[in-house]
Amino acid sequence: MTLSHRYIHHAHSLSRIMLRRWRRRIFFLLGGLMVGGAAIAMALLADKAQELWLHILSYSRYIALVLTPLGFGLALFLARRYFPNSQGSGIPQVIAARELPDVESRLSLVSLWIAFGKIFVMMLGLLVGASIGREGPTVQVGAALMFAVGRRALNYQRGLLLAGAAAGIAAAFNTPLAGIVFGIEELSRSFESRTSGLVIGAVIAAGLTSLGVFGDYSYFGSTPAVLPLGGSWLVVPVCAVVAGFAGGLFSRILILFTAGLPGRVGGYISRHPVAFAMLCGLGVAVCGIASGDSVYGTGYAQAREIVHGHAFGNGIFGPLKFLASVFSSISGIPGGIFAPSLAVGAGIAADLHLIFQDVPLGALALLGMVSYLAGAVQTPITSFVIVSEMTENHAMIIPLMIAALIADATSKLICRGSLYHSLAAITLHNMTASRAGKPSVP
Repeated sequence: MTLSHRYIHHAHSLSRIMLRRWRRRIFFLLGGLMVGGAAIAMALLADKAQELWLHILSYSRYIALVLTPLGFGLALFLARRYFPNSQGSGIPQVIAARELPDVESRLSLVSLWIAFGKIFVMMLGLLVGASIGREGPTVQVGAALMFAVGRRALNYQRGLLLAGAAAGIAAAFNTPLAGIVFGIEELSRSFESRTSGLVIGAVIAAGLTSLGVFGDYSYFGSTPAVLPLGGSWLVVPVCAVVAGFAGGLFSRILILFTAGLPGRVGGYISRHPVAFAMLCGLGVAVCGIASGDSVYGTGYAQAREIVHGHAFGNGIFGPLKFLASVFSSISGIPGGIFAPSLAVGAGIAADLHLIFQDVPLGALALLGMVSYLAGAVQTPITSFVIVSEMTENHAMIIPLMIAALIADATSKLICRGSLYHSLAAITLHNMTASRAGKPSVP
């Protein structure tokens, strides 16, 4: 081969490599734009569903005792019958999909049909007052969209799922850093240099889509809350232990119910899942009535009030929001736990403020949100990063870091396995059992 032929061959090979790289980047950016659009649509639909529910309650608060149980039952029936693997948060399904070896198995967890069902049934849950969020579902929807865009053209499918999920978190909260950190800390539990730039590109594309529609905003609005150095810092470990324990307790309960309770109770739930979902809906309705209708939905408005220093709930919002979130999650209906967890954490902080009255309520609320979230999902870095981005507050970063670490350690005392990975393991077990013809975990 002559020198000119070698040069031409080398140039041709290099051009093919560059073409593959740029094609991969384009697919990731296109997927990111789609995820951003889906996140916006889900946010708008969720707001409308919650507004309609409050409008229904304006006729009679006690109608929840009928509509909420019926709605829970219908939501679980639809999820199990027509949209299997759409139940719950959606994040465990993405983690499980990354562990599966083939396309068909992954599609059973992150297909476009499941994404559609996730959105539809989640909105039904919010329409009847379920204490759920849209952020976890946005992760599953984002992964499904990214997977649909690039799975036939790109070889690295696990990277597609990671990028879609990270973009989903970033777009849902307008927190790009948290999206990237969550992808590393929870979804992959490692830094993969091969796809790091592509994941960041997808997150940027999703973030730009959100910025183009809503403008530059922070989820809870900018807050100047600070924690003066000195005796007031005693509240940091106290809040971290209390809220971290509550978050760990929530995870322990959800894992136990998802894995299946032993004895007659577990047998009843396994045989009558829709009836059990209706009982959970009744529990949410009772909590809603007792709270003055404040624990329904995501809890965003209530948490925002507390973050900005306005007392709320008279000591009952935090505990009742916790119970409503537990009932909503163990029912199995589609819905996330991120936003309700932030609301529960803010409610716990409001209760602690009755004891630590010298500590600014806004600062205490940030500590409560970080601590409960870190306790529930055992992702301390994501927890303080996401709350800092949501409030544009950098003055609290050190106490938030300390609180996240203490809360994470406290949570692990009562819940050794992290929530999402434990639920992902149950999902994988059920899929294996189903293929083998064995009974699965309910």
